[in-house]
Amino acid sequence: MDTQPPAAAATRKLLIVEDDEAFRQRLARAMERRGYAVTMAESIAAANAALAGGYLPECAVVDLKLGDGSGLDLVPRIRAAAPDSRVVILTGYGNIATSVAAIKAGAVDYIPKPADADVIDAALNAGDRALPQPPEHPMSADRVRWEHIQRVFEQCERNVSETARRLNMHRRTLQRILAKHAPRETA
Repeated sequence: MDTQPPAAAATRKLLIVEDDEAFRQRLARAMERRGYAVTMAESIAAANAALAGGYLPECAVVDLKLGDGSGLDLVPRIRAAAPDSRVVILTGYGNIATSVAAIKAGAVDYIPKPADADVIDAALNAGDRALPQPPEHPMSADRVRWEHIQRVFEQCERNVSETARRLNMHRRTLQRILAKHAPRETA
């Protein structure tokens, strides 16, 4: 299926800041097919170098957790270089506090991974709407809970006792949850 890119995106310059090379490459190809002129950076330092070199993106997709710092620190720099730019934060570590911080920093949206190019493109082209359209197949509440527990478990270096303490959960309950597979998603 060959689709024409939206007229608004036909020549828009897009900066993708993502440290996962495979995901960065896939996303860049998908966004190029949608008519964006893509520049990629694997770190905050690389993105800052592009901005310092005069690159003025009209929109940006920035990963929250990068190898050399937080993508939230990059949002005001992008907005300072290109005040009308639309910045979307992508994250596998989503929570309410960081989503609020992203919006306060100047991002127009905060999208949990895995996110596809259609969702990102919709967020970049949402205009002044308060919220983008809901996803076609959002994660179930059970899946969101499971993902959150897995994320905290990894952040605690797979230490069950520390994870249980941080989640305010009994250690044995946590062990039972960790022993189960992820909840199935229905399509």
